[in-house]
Amino acid sequence: MFRSLRRALCTAAAALLIPLGVGAGLAAPTAAHAADATTAAAGAGYWHTSGRQILDAAGNPVRIAGINWFGFETGNHVAHGLWSRDYKSMIDQMKSLGYNTIRLPYSDDIFKAGTTADSINFNGMNTDLQGLTPLQIMDKIVAYAGHDGLKVILDRHRPDSGGQSALWYTSAVPESTWIADLKALATRYKGQDTVIGIDLHNEPHDPACWGCGDQSTDWRLAAERAGNAVLSVNPDLLIFVEGIQTFNGVSGWWGGNLMGAGQYPVRLDVADRLVYSAHDYATSVAQQSWFSDPSFPANMPGIWDKYWGYLFKQNIAPVWVGEFGTTLQSTVDQKWLSALVSYLRPTSTYGADSFQWTFWSWNPDSGDTGGILKDDWQTVDTVKDGYLASIKAPGFPAGGGDNGGGGDGGSGSTPACTAAYTVTNDWGTGFNAQVTVTNTGTTAIKSWKVTWTWSGSQKITNMWNATYTQTGSTVTAANADHNGSVPAGGSTSFGFGGAPGGGSAPSVSCTAS
Repeated sequence: MFRSLRRALCTAAAALLIPLGVGAGLAAPTAAHAADATTAAAGAGYWHTSGRQILDAAGNPVRIAGINWFGFETGNHVAHGLWSRDYKSMIDQMKSLGYNTIRLPYSDDIFKAGTTADSINFNGMNTDLQGLTPLQIMDKIVAYAGHDGLKVILDRHRPDSGGQSALWYTSAVPESTWIADLKALATRYKGQDTVIGIDLHNEPHDPACWGCGDQSTDWRLAAERAGNAVLSVNPDLLIFVEGIQTFNGVSGWWGGNLMGAGQYPVRLDVADRLVYSAHDYATSVAQQSWFSDPSFPANMPGIWDKYWGYLFKQNIAPVWVGEFGTTLQSTVDQKWLSALVSYLRPTSTYGADSFQWTFWSWNPDSGDTGGILKDDWQTVDTVKDGYLASIKAPGFPAGGGDNGGGGDGGSGSTPACTAAYTVTNDWGTGFNAQVTVTNTGTTAIKSWKVTWTWSGSQKITNMWNATYTQTGSTVTAANADHNGSVPAGGSTSFGFGGAPGGGSAPSVSCTAS
């Protein structure tokens, strides 16, 4: 995106779920590429590429279907929204909505001694982040994402928190610092397959070139230097390389022009690690000539083919649309998003033989796009989320700090659980709460329900990581599809918003089967 236009502004968005049709766009996949029951189990271990697909350690195709959660690249030096929410509840909500990957932007400022993370609420939330450096907080976010079965792509977004740079270096942050910091991150997360790769630099643009041969401006050559440096310390990582702005006089979005990659491919020392990345936006970010074409939106597949889609269609390499977003306030933008979703290929038809993607953004405080969350950092913009439903994909096996799946336990043992209810934020007219379910039996449980009765007039306004019914003041919450199974001694959690204020915590009961 034109980063000079992206400002931390609070914006409001509508919330009505609308049906969305999907178009074929490309030839039908072979049976081996179609969605099937094995897809849900895919994603374990480190990933590699084969032609236009990304494969897991066992060779199963996977699809990145994720979300951008920004903030580490700003003056806060930490993911935004932690002033309102606990980071774990935020990640749980991402998972409950069907996002399987987090793109986490950062700037090189987080490596500087003395840099602190600002605007974190430690009052009943984020307590395990207190006193930590930005990098240590990133460790926590990565670990919990892995625990939830989400993957993470680290995005070197800016040299410093002051703003986006055209090139991968500035006078204050030379190329040597860029590469040293990339290697430090690659080393830091070596052996943690939650982090599947690094996006080397966000949105190179004019005067960045591709294939021109000038060491100071040729982004393709710089990506090779940095990518090979990363792979020299962690050869398991994927290397994500964005496009530029202008190639052979043809301009597009910052980072969105990969026209030169076919003629001048990025060459890495480790085979099958390269993923090309494009960014694409709508009129809420900036106008482009194709939006006013009389044939719009039918002209858009040809535009995408020219700039980056050909790499996928010609089986050259996987293509990840690392950013795309809009406020959705104009009809043009609505048509654009509908067309792009169809172009990216519905998962139900094509499975993982599809374009990869992470939507911009989770945050509501992106001024020219807004986010999946509304301004309260809690409520989901179901319009935007609804547009993405057809291209979401299954999550991945839990990794990192996860305790594992557990066995069947002794035959004849009785499933048992307890639940702990905690109000995490109460502002009088509303509140947030989290409930932790713990398996206290000796065998894994397959499903659970939690019930409580409020003494006041509280009503659930929204819930994540569980489904619920409310009759009067009595609420029954049941596990979601992804978190019903809990190993002996293990735990899972769900959260919700309610109104009015939370009051005292009620007694809760838990049943398991």
